Amino acid sequence: MVFTIIIILIVSLVLVGIIVNAIQQHKNKIESDRRAELSKLKNIIENTETALLAAEQIPISQRLIFILQRRILAAMKAAKQIGDNTTGSDDRIKTAESSLKAIEVNKPPPSEESFQLPQSDKQVIQFIRGIKTMRALLRAEFKKGKIESRVFLAEDKLLERLQLRANVDTLIRRGESALKNNQLGSARQCLEKAISALASQPNPDEFIVTRQAQLEEQLENIENSLKSVNSRDVAKKEESERNELDELFAEKKKW
Repeated sequence: MVFTIIIILIVSLVLVGIIVNAIQQHKNKIESDRRAELSKLKNIIENTETALLAAEQIPISQRLIFILQRRILAAMKAAKQIGDNTTGSDDRIKTAESSLKAIEVNKPPPSEESFQLPQSDKQVIQFIRGIKTMRALLRAEFKKGKIESRVFLAEDKLLERLQLRANVDTLIRRGESALKNNQLGSARQCLEKAISALASQPNPDEFIVTRQAQLEEQLENIENSLKSVNSRDVAKKEESERNELDELFAEKKKW
């Protein structure tokens, strides 16, 4: 009888230990999931804030700024719901809500003519990276169902155009620099890449057609110059070879 009671107690303790361990593991998993989700939300906030900082140098629409600000606010509220009172503090949420209300969503986007390529190569790289980041964030919001299809298509098209102009203008600038240094081959390559980028657009508008025609004319001038240079080089080489032959077969002088 006593032995049976001892066995029952031991089994009970083992079961209690298993249950306690399972509960602790469950708690640890919940905390681990919470930390992972919080880390994800913090990354969303940081990446979107970085994109908004880059947007100060990029002529984007107020509607896109609204979409990005709303993304930050949603991440802050989600952080508060899982118990983080720092990332999701009331003050930060109130500030984000105020910023969101101040945005004129229906304000027309800046004209493409206001586009200006940054001066240094480093700034150009940051500029293009900023556009690519905003396109990625815009697509992420669209996949979540936060943006209507027409809004997504319109905003992505604006960013795509800016990216195209940045790429084309960068190639043109490099081509002009190569021309100044009399590097005709490098200049030709830059113009060919720019023309190819414009020609790849499915629905070319007046800007694309006009710029492509200008670049093709410049490319033709460069190719003519290269032909002229090559012709002169060939003529010089032939003249040099004739002189060598004349000297080789010239009648030797008698002394």
